[in-house]
Amino acid sequence: MLSIFFKKIFGSKNEREIKRLRAAVDAINQFETQIGALSDQQLQQQTPKLQAALKSGKSLDDILPEAFATVREVSKRQLNMRHFDSQMMGGMVLHQGRIAEMRTGEGKTLVATLPAYLNALSGKGVHVITVNDYLAARDANWMRPIYEFLGLSIGVVVSGQSPQEKHAAYACDITYGTNNEFGFDFLRDNMALHLNDRVQRGQIFAIIDEVDSILIDEARTPLIISGPSEDKSSLYKRINQLIPVLQEAGKTAEGSKFYEIDEKTRQVELTEDGHEYLENLLTERGILPEGDSLYAANHLSLLHHVNAALKAHLLYQRDVQYIVQQGEVIIVDEHTGRTLPGRRWSDGIHQAVEAKERVNIRNENQTLASTTFQNYFRLYEKLSGMTGTADTEAYEFHQIYNLDVVVMPTHLPMVRIDKDDLVYLTQADKFNAIIEEIQVIIKKQAPVLVGTASIESSEHLSSLLKTANIAHQVLNAKYHEREAEIIAQAGQPARVTIATNMAGRGTDILLGGNWKSEVDRLKDPTTEQIEAIKQHWQTQRDIVLQAGGLHIIGSERHESRRIDNQLRGRAGRQGDPGYTRFYLSLEDDLMRIFASDRMRAIMQSLGLKGGDAIEHSMVSKSIANAQKKVEGRNFDIRKSLLEYDDVANDQRRVIYEQRRDILESDTISDMITQLREDVVNDMVDQHLPPQTIEDAWDIDGLEKTLANEFRLPLPIKEWLEADKTLQAEDIKKRLQQTFVDHYQQKTQQAPEPGVFAQLEKHFMLQELDRLWKEHLANMDFLRQGIHFRGYAQKNPKQEYKREAFEMFRDMLSSLKVSVIQMLMIVEIRRTEEVQALEAEQQALAAALQQQSIAQHPSPDFQIDDASTPFFSQEGAQGDEKQQATPEPFQREQAKVGRNENCPCGSGKKFKHCHGALD
Repeated sequence: MLSIFFKKIFGSKNEREIKRLRAAVDAINQFETQIGALSDQQLQQQTPKLQAALKSGKSLDDILPEAFATVREVSKRQLNMRHFDSQMMGGMVLHQGRIAEMRTGEGKTLVATLPAYLNALSGKGVHVITVNDYLAARDANWMRPIYEFLGLSIGVVVSGQSPQEKHAAYACDITYGTNNEFGFDFLRDNMALHLNDRVQRGQIFAIIDEVDSILIDEARTPLIISGPSEDKSSLYKRINQLIPVLQEAGKTAEGSKFYEIDEKTRQVELTEDGHEYLENLLTERGILPEGDSLYAANHLSLLHHVNAALKAHLLYQRDVQYIVQQGEVIIVDEHTGRTLPGRRWSDGIHQAVEAKERVNIRNENQTLASTTFQNYFRLYEKLSGMTGTADTEAYEFHQIYNLDVVVMPTHLPMVRIDKDDLVYLTQADKFNAIIEEIQVIIKKQAPVLVGTASIESSEHLSSLLKTANIAHQVLNAKYHEREAEIIAQAGQPARVTIATNMAGRGTDILLGGNWKSEVDRLKDPTTEQIEAIKQHWQTQRDIVLQAGGLHIIGSERHESRRIDNQLRGRAGRQGDPGYTRFYLSLEDDLMRIFASDRMRAIMQSLGLKGGDAIEHSMVSKSIANAQKKVEGRNFDIRKSLLEYDDVANDQRRVIYEQRRDILESDTISDMITQLREDVVNDMVDQHLPPQTIEDAWDIDGLEKTLANEFRLPLPIKEWLEADKTLQAEDIKKRLQQTFVDHYQQKTQQAPEPGVFAQLEKHFMLQELDRLWKEHLANMDFLRQGIHFRGYAQKNPKQEYKREAFEMFRDMLSSLKVSVIQMLMIVEIRRTEEVQALEAEQQALAAALQQQSIAQHPSPDFQIDDASTPFFSQEGAQGDEKQQATPEPFQREQAKVGRNENCPCGSGKKFKHCHGALD
């Protein structure tokens, strides 16, 4: 009660923030007359003037009013668009590193020019991030006249560009691109082997359009760069054949006795009976050995394939989670309804779906580098975003990204009518009501946009409209190439458009249609043609305004209120009239899983029958509460994933900083010296443990390690016999000096002074990447099974952190040893030395061959030029014969398998020829 009382007196926090921003807008407006009086040439000098002010010690906040006023004036002259005061407020919120919630149609693309220009004056680069390549290129080219007039360069980063093109784009003052490309370029930069292969300049300031879609909806999707691994397509196919058998055999009236599906968490688990039945199936098909358990340690890979196949059949539906196009399984983004070509599900899910759909199964991939959008965007020194729907997720934005949300006022008052939901008993009743409502709406010439949650639902509704002879357009992942055309004309009178989730479409629905797109279709249109099109559009617009504007019908509620609000936001832009209503049924997924029992009881108590609907604000609140539950659960999942990834992120930061230091250094000799000292000290401590007596020392092991791993056969025993006072520390010092002397000899062998320094960098990067790749795979395995620690009353997250740290420490130890080992055993030779050595070896092999022929001529033995026959020599005792072969043949013999032809040229299998002598 007190909070409500204080709100009424002092206003909400958001209202107080808007009041402060309005005062700042007044300061900007004071510059408008002064800036407006400048000529174009004088206006272009504003950029060097403001840059000079920054260099003189002023801050960005100090020059903000003049900079914003400058951008507004340039926009008026170049684009004939003047920033509204509400847009100025939005620009300030973005500059402050916060999120501006601005309704659809309020001009977010133009708002971004204000903070982008201001922050680009520092010369460090600004990233403007959108959800797809089309919007990135469109927004960049649309706003390009403003930036270029002011002397700033602008680049666009999209998929498929060459490294040179990306390098040039990132070098620009302002760079537009997609979240995927920025993230993947970050990973690629941290896999580069040369400094000039890196394309990004760093993460300074980012403006994210549709920030909720990128930082919330896609937060659970990791960015992974991977390479091919072992081909297991045949195993996926064999296991895929068993799942329908399992489904059919376990079918009961209630569901299945062989597995349980948890739709809330999207998990499927085998029951005891299902486990036993599947084990028998696997054994019958020869996949699982007789008597073995599917859960045995040596069959974890098989269990992984079984779980993937179960999920593919029971949780992943065609035309909902994915579509099949041209023999390829393509993921459909559940939040935006867009296809995601090139994206693949991990953990073998994608391969299992490919097996289910009987398309070509591509190999599983091994992770080479990975991060999440959460951790990538937290790298930026300053992060901001804008969207039409962020307030419902304000808590998560603050918790995860430390971003505050400010809800901006609209430029014109909102007059859209939002009706309460209608809830029906069955989906059939609901769809019949939707068709009837559409017929009523188009009779009064209003346009209709019907939002659906899946491709399957949009196609079902389309078939019903065809039956009712209602002309319509369908916009979903299957027809995304016509998106701009369909959306552009969705506001025409009596136009019916069905669309999957409308998040991030980036194109406004204009009442009466889009006259500019009509003009663009004409080749060299005349002034008269353009004027005629404008007049026709105005007539159409008047009809739609009279009919109540754009009518939005939601065919079901989404799990997230934001997605519903994005659909609603398509109507009522810039003061236009509009109408929205959602039609639900108790058979909808959200209602069935989270709200159906209570709702069904209410409807039954009211005596409602098939075809009847319930409409009440209490019902809408109940549905909103169900959505809040789902949002809370999804937040917990994202937060948990982030906590796990934070462990990997800390390690990732160490590795990437190490790589960057190596690439930026001319030489890493000091680093190698430190590694060498650590390796020698650790090796001695391992074999000669500190504070132990000499009898406990493993001298033989130390000598063997030095000889085998570092090619240094050193007489440690003789050192100790010659000097009885020698201690472990003295041995360390001797070994350190021996390593240094041996290393210096190698560096002196290098043909040029800088060659060995480059070799050090090459080996260091090569081993770092190899071990990091193995470490990522091990972390994935650890993550998959760590939840079982909970059964032992241990905290899985703490256990994961502890073991991940130990694994990382072991990886760094392995890195030290492997790098020093490679550098100690590598041999550097000049080209002429290598050629002379090869010639010498060839001459020796030829001489041995001729000697053997002379000693053992045989008319029945054909000698090939490349072969070297065996020869016999007298044994030491009596007449005993010992078979021997010259060294070149022994080396050849080591490469030959028992069933391969013998290299002696006899034509026999090796096991029957020389192999019989082993």
